[in-house]
Amino acid sequence: MDNKFRGAVYMCVSALGMALMAACVKMVGTDVSTFQKLFFRNIVNALVVLVSMSRMGISVMPKSKRSAKFIFYRSIVGLTGATCFFYAISNLPLADSNMLNKLSPFFVMIFACIFLKEKFHRIQIIPLLMVFTGAVLVIKPTFNVEIYPALIGFISAVFAGGAYTLIRYLRTMEEPNTIVFWFAVISFVFMFPPMMVTGFVVPDMKQLIFLIGSGVFATVGQVAISYAYKYAPANEVSIYQYLSIIFSALIGGVVLGEIPDIYSIFGGVFIMGAALINFYITNRVVAK
Repeated sequence: MDNKFRGAVYMCVSALGMALMAACVKMVGTDVSTFQKLFFRNIVNALVVLVSMSRMGISVMPKSKRSAKFIFYRSIVGLTGATCFFYAISNLPLADSNMLNKLSPFFVMIFACIFLKEKFHRIQIIPLLMVFTGAVLVIKPTFNVEIYPALIGFISAVFAGGAYTLIRYLRTMEEPNTIVFWFAVISFVFMFPPMMVTGFVVPDMKQLIFLIGSGVFATVGQVAISYAYKYAPANEVSIYQYLSIIFSALIGGVVLGEIPDIYSIFGGVFIMGAALINFYITNRVVAK
């Protein structure tokens, strides 16, 4: 299997995992704080990855001081982005917060060009414009919000883009599982104090299942995205993150009875079309 195709497949798996994670978080309810949701998500994440690494014979310790330093940077940047994203979800219409967060692939391309010296080909502007149009059609943001929460949502995309770029930088230094494990550990350690300060809520059985589910699906999403950036340049596979919008629409329809309207359907066509065009460009045009 070609590495570019492999990277695209892993990114699609990551998009599905993240969509399922978001669905679980939503089903937990609003009486559980953002910090507690992040704490549970990451402690489950760490345990699942630890078991997987043990079975695969992978050491949890970073291979060098340099890689350990950048794993820490990746963890702090990623946690900041996740916290901002959860804050935006709580204070903005869900469509607006998702739209702002989905700007992260654009920042990946910018950061990858600046810091990793990866090439960006002008022809790739076409699928980027298509995917942006499709995302707008699917989520239909109103942007009828106050500036502060919207700014936080925008910042979440910046930090997410930075975190994904650091994953790409670490691809030759560490195993993806190691990166995900330490991100989860650092995240739940940092989330514990604010979780206790804001008030710990004892979850009922339903909430507990969804909290655990959010951690399991987050693990799938994070491990898959780490492998995606290991096998392919960030500016070639980051666009496939937008498939999470399609997966979310399908999950909403099956689980929550949410039927996509005509705008969402056309948006899905734009996004899938952009994914196919981008794959063609990177494998046939750019590769020559």
